[in-house]
Amino acid sequence: MTLKTANGAPVGASRRGFLSGAAALAGLAVATPRAFARASNRVEALLAQMTIEEKAGQLSCFADMIRPPIGDMNPLVNIRNAQTLTAEVKAGRIGVLMNGVGAQAAYDTQKAAVEGSRLKIPLLFAADVIHGFRTVFPIPLAEAASFDPHLAERTARAAAVEATATGLHWTFAPMVDVARDQRWGRVAEGSGEDVFLGAVMAAARVRGFQGKDLKADDSMLATPKHFAAYGAVTAGLEYNSVELSEATLREVHLPPFQAAFAAGALTVMSAFNDVNGVPATANKRLLTDLLRGEWGFKGVVISDYTADQELVAHGFAADDRDAARLAILAGVDISMQSGVYIRYLPELVASGAVPMATVDAAVRRVLSLKEAIGLFDNPYRSLDPKAEAAHTATPAMRALSREAGGRSIVLLKNDRALLPLPKAGKRLALIGPFADDRENVLGAWGGFFADRRLNVDLATGLRAQMADPNSLIVERGCEVETTIAGGFERAVAAAQAADIVLLAIGESQDMTGEAKSRTDIRIPAVQQRLAEAIAATGKSVVVLLRHGRAIALEGVVRDAPAILATWFLGSEMGNAVADVLFGAVNPSGRLPVSFPIDSGQEPFFYNGRTTGRPAPADPNGQEYKARWRSIRNDALYPFGFGLTYASFAVSDVKLSTARLAWNDTLHVTAKVRNVGQVHGEHVVQLYIRDRVASRTRPVRELKGFQRVSLAPGAEREVRFELKREHLMFVGDNDYWLAEPGVFDVWIANSSVDGLGASFELLAAGQG
Repeated sequence: MTLKTANGAPVGASRRGFLSGAAALAGLAVATPRAFARASNRVEALLAQMTIEEKAGQLSCFADMIRPPIGDMNPLVNIRNAQTLTAEVKAGRIGVLMNGVGAQAAYDTQKAAVEGSRLKIPLLFAADVIHGFRTVFPIPLAEAASFDPHLAERTARAAAVEATATGLHWTFAPMVDVARDQRWGRVAEGSGEDVFLGAVMAAARVRGFQGKDLKADDSMLATPKHFAAYGAVTAGLEYNSVELSEATLREVHLPPFQAAFAAGALTVMSAFNDVNGVPATANKRLLTDLLRGEWGFKGVVISDYTADQELVAHGFAADDRDAARLAILAGVDISMQSGVYIRYLPELVASGAVPMATVDAAVRRVLSLKEAIGLFDNPYRSLDPKAEAAHTATPAMRALSREAGGRSIVLLKNDRALLPLPKAGKRLALIGPFADDRENVLGAWGGFFADRRLNVDLATGLRAQMADPNSLIVERGCEVETTIAGGFERAVAAAQAADIVLLAIGESQDMTGEAKSRTDIRIPAVQQRLAEAIAATGKSVVVLLRHGRAIALEGVVRDAPAILATWFLGSEMGNAVADVLFGAVNPSGRLPVSFPIDSGQEPFFYNGRTTGRPAPADPNGQEYKARWRSIRNDALYPFGFGLTYASFAVSDVKLSTARLAWNDTLHVTAKVRNVGQVHGEHVVQLYIRDRVASRTRPVRELKGFQRVSLAPGAEREVRFELKREHLMFVGDNDYWLAEPGVFDVWIANSSVDGLGASFELLAAGQG
């Protein structure tokens, strides 16, 4: 891996263009809060008094067994009981406790730290607050389907308000990994396959979690993760190795992190995976040379759960002692759960294997982080039991969960305008394993802290809006992966007795998330058989997909007249789906991941590079082209796709100039008109392609989007800007550059359609 800055001078007016800074792709710079510009006198005074054992303690994070976590997120290794943990807190041997909740117990534990320890350094309380806390919002992938960063900011803000009210300061979110292989379970935690959308959503979630004032009681430190390229694990297999070029690393996997840091993130988590043979948690080129040196990041790096200790299993470290040495030297400030820092740093420093200056730099960053959020001045911030009762699971939180759910649903198909459904006059059959299921509405990570009493299932949500709740027949038919005795027969009878069937099928939440990679991303076989039995009745079927990734649809499911991608929408799932089904909410979501035709196409993403033998436009065209033996390498439903109950027409695409000067701005405009009968929202998308470059470029790249809300017959002009920075890519010697030449641009409804135009980027000094 070659890591370089590129603040160079021009190399001439040739096609090779000019070099520019690595952050210029998105016009981003790493934010450097004053708290990290230079350590305060207080931090330096504390550091001067600390023993090496106390320093190692500040660099150690452990599971909070004083207020034990609910559930099992990871193997429970190196667990300390409450009594032992409290003793170590008083001894100054712990800096962070994670995944415990409860304001009163946190208050008592903090008191042990600030009144019982020698130097009175407060604890940080952290947790995996991914997409909600007591009130759960849509999984991040679903929320990305809203194409609405303001919504993502609002739900992150709400999650922070709830979580800080229960005694937390820090969340290990957002996950900003770009995921191009739908077999990977953690696709559910991110924003999908696109770099631009991922960067926009990453920044929004950081702003939401942290708020406007880091010292406020409801501010929660955000942690973009996993640094870096975790979304590129080979074959979509969890924890697997990553092989990728420096150009792909910089163009695809790093920009969302840059966006998160530009939005103010002060911490980052290292990844489980290796990158080209070097585990991320011991990767000095990533964590020090690039992150701190090239980007100027001043914040805190924390390992993922026991990822430092796992350097031994990687075959990169000889033993736990060696793992601690490699991690601290690479740039990992805080060791999560393994305990290798507290066990080995004192001896490593004493032997000279690790310089004290390296340890001091890490401790200085951790103490500065605690100072930045006000813990030294107010160690009991966010630890008020009264606030805990007042700010969790409020009506406003539930209303936001419902709104977010409705905005995240994607209408994939609506033949003969089957949807929306009338609230009266039709007998409905709700069939499938998720028909009245309350356990699979939250999605991966959603249930860890959730108040499950809030969960609304589909049957409850539908009946609440129907004029006659008794006109809904509910039958599961089967479980997610197994049959129910007599289930098919009862389901078929229910379908025959109904006018319209709602088929609630897909994945359980245990099939998505961490350690949930799948080799086959189709609907489970028993559910497919159920769908075939229902389709044989001849009744109109609306498929309600439950999923945490793109699904390869086939047979009668693919051919159903109406299909809704409903993901895992959180606490208010049943109500949110009912809102869309009955038309109270006009669906406006767009796919953040491409739905393949077949599982075997994975990894699949819209913005791949063209080949020397691209597939012909004619699906029955000549052989010896880039296509599978049985199918073209196309999407069933492409990135950016989604329907609404309205209809929109895009016209009059215009460019402000056909020849863009090196330092000028190109304005791209178009008209959008609602030609339907109902009010709706349209997501207008801007794509580009560099026709000829010194490295082959993607067939399309998203560079902007806008949501347009229009009444029937209303029209609006949308405007986008393109500058040279938006046209850059990583060229020779891994420098960012832009090259003069011709670019195509589209104003589109998805990644495969649109109205096109073209322009030429002129070399510096021309035009």
